[in-house]
Amino acid sequence: MEIAKAKLSALLFALWTCIAAAAGFVPEAGSAAGKAPAPQSASSRQHASPAPPPKLDHSGRKRVGEASFYAKKFSGRKMASGKKMNPKGNNAASKTLPLGTKAKVTNLETGQSAVVNIEDRGPYVKGRIIDLSPSTAEKIGIDREEGIGKVEVAPIAVPQPDGSVKPGAAASDAKADKRPAGDRGK
Repeated sequence: MEIAKAKLSALLFALWTCIAAAAGFVPEAGSAAGKAPAPQSASSRQHASPAPPPKLDHSGRKRVGEASFYAKKFSGRKMASGKKMNPKGNNAASKTLPLGTKAKVTNLETGQSAVVNIEDRGPYVKGRIIDLSPSTAEKIGIDREEGIGKVEVAPIAVPQPDGSVKPGAAASDAKADKRPAGDRGK
């Protein structure tokens, strides 16, 4: 009976985690909501608890890593923000940037940049820091054949837990891009 209760508890926790992730809920690291239930018996201790989600980075700092792009099968699927993934849109996924973050993504090999909105969680491949829509990946020179590229992700506007928005590392770049061409560099 105790083993059945442990299995039911683990199943309910897994179901809750999936529902919470689909709704975009990411518990704070170390909170009770982010911890797996304690094992109930010796047999349930054999299963490792899921790794806690990465802590969200509200700092607005730049980061460098690999970018990939969404596979075709994700087109039209619901993202963590609740919006549908648009392969021609400027949507992107990050494990650590808050949903709603606006960021400038620059391909370090081509120098090409694009502005994206973080609408989803991922990528879940080691070393990758952002998943881009196929359209955005193409704009910055990441082709389907190669599939990945080294990028710099510089936040422009980062939503904060209190509801405010913090300017990110690329906020001044975004302001400069909005000025008339004759006023740039002054």
